[in-house]
Amino acid sequence: MSAPHPTEPPTGTPPVRVVLAGARGHGRWHLENVRRLEEAGRVRLVGVCELTPLEAGELAGPPVAQSADFAALLESTGAEAAVVCTPIQAHAPMAVAAAERGVHLLLEKPPAATLAEFTRIADAARGAGTACQIGFQSLGSHAVAAVRELAGSGAIGAVTGVGAAGAWARDEAYWSRAPWAGRRRLGSRDVVDGVLTNPLAHAVATALALAGGERAEDVTDVRVELLRANDIEADDTSCVRIRTAAGVPVVAALTLCAEQPGEPYVVVHGERGRITFWYKQDRVRLERAGHEAEETVHGRTDLLENLVAHLRQGADLLVPPERTGGFMRLLEAVRLAPAPRPLPASAVRVVHDGPAPRRVVPGVEALVASSAQNLRLFSETETPWSSPTAVGAP
Repeated sequence: MSAPHPTEPPTGTPPVRVVLAGARGHGRWHLENVRRLEEAGRVRLVGVCELTPLEAGELAGPPVAQSADFAALLESTGAEAAVVCTPIQAHAPMAVAAAERGVHLLLEKPPAATLAEFTRIADAARGAGTACQIGFQSLGSHAVAAVRELAGSGAIGAVTGVGAAGAWARDEAYWSRAPWAGRRRLGSRDVVDGVLTNPLAHAVATALALAGGERAEDVTDVRVELLRANDIEADDTSCVRIRTAAGVPVVAALTLCAEQPGEPYVVVHGERGRITFWYKQDRVRLERAGHEAEETVHGRTDLLENLVAHLRQGADLLVPPERTGGFMRLLEAVRLAPAPRPLPASAVRVVHDGPAPRRVVPGVEALVASSAQNLRLFSETETPWSSPTAVGAP
C-alpha cells in the first residue's frame, strides 16, 4: 500500500511540528511517511520517542531530539502533533498526555486496549479541543465512499449483509518480536492483541464502515469465536458476527495461519449482486445480475496528511474517535471473552518456508472465504474443529 503524493501546502503555511512515538517495527512506516511529508513542506519532524534512541542511519533524515519521556519531549520540542505507534497498552496514557499538552494526535490502531480507555482518550481530546485521528488507513480510501454510493444507489438491490475475509501468514518470530505480541494481558494491563483486533483489524473496521456500524451506538450485538493454532494467549484464527442498528449483519473471518496468504477484502452482499473491496489495493469489483463485472481503482488520502490539512486548512478529520466506536465494541467483546480455544493438533501443520517456522491450518483460506460469502460463523459450517458456540458481548 503505497502512500499518495502529498498536495502542495498553501504559500506561507508553516509546517506542523511533529513528534513520533515508536519508530521501529511498524513505526518505521510512520517515520518514512513523516519524512515524505517533511520533504513536501507539510510537517517538520522535531522529535522521536523510543526507549533506545535511533541511530543516525535509522532516522531517514536529519537528526532530531530523542527521549524516552514522551510528555517531556512534547514540551521541549513545542510539538503541535504526535504520531503514536507504540504497544497497544501504552496508547491511552500517551494519548491523554498529548491532549493535556494541547498536542493533536494520529493514534495507531487499535486505539486502546479497553472500551473504557478508548472513552478516556476521546474525552481527553474533546475536553482539550485537540484533534485525534485513529490510524485505520483503509478508511482514508476513496473507495469507501464509492462503495457506499454504489450500495446506496440500489446497484445490487437491498443490502443483506457485509462479509470480511482475511488470510495472512505470520511465523513464530512474529509472536516473539515483543513482550506484548500475542498477549491478552501483560501483568496487570490489558493488551488484547490478536487477529481480529490488531493485524487484520482493518477488515473489521472497514466492514463496519460499509454496514453503517462505525459508532458504538450503531452496534447492537457482538458474537465472537476465538481460536488459535500458535502457542499464544491471543487468537490467530477467529470470526465474529456483529449486528447493527441498521439491521445489516457483519461477519468477519480472519486468520494468520494461511498456507497461501492473499489480499484481505470486504464484500457487500445485495439481493441482486455484490460489491467486493480489496481495501489494501483500493480496488472495487461490482458484480450484478445481467451485467458484466466492473472493476475500478480509487485514490487514497493519507491520514497524517489529512490531520495536517485539518490543522492548517480546516479539513474534516477522516477517522475521528467516534468513527471507530463500533470497532471498539468488537475489541471489548474479544477482551471479555474466554481465552481462545487451541485448535487440535490434527488441524495444524508446521512449515519451514521462511526464516522461522510457521503454523498453518490447511483449508483455512477456503473457510474464511466461505464465511464472508455466506455470512456464517465457523460454528455454522461443517469444519470439524470449529467452535460449537459463539461468545456474546455483555
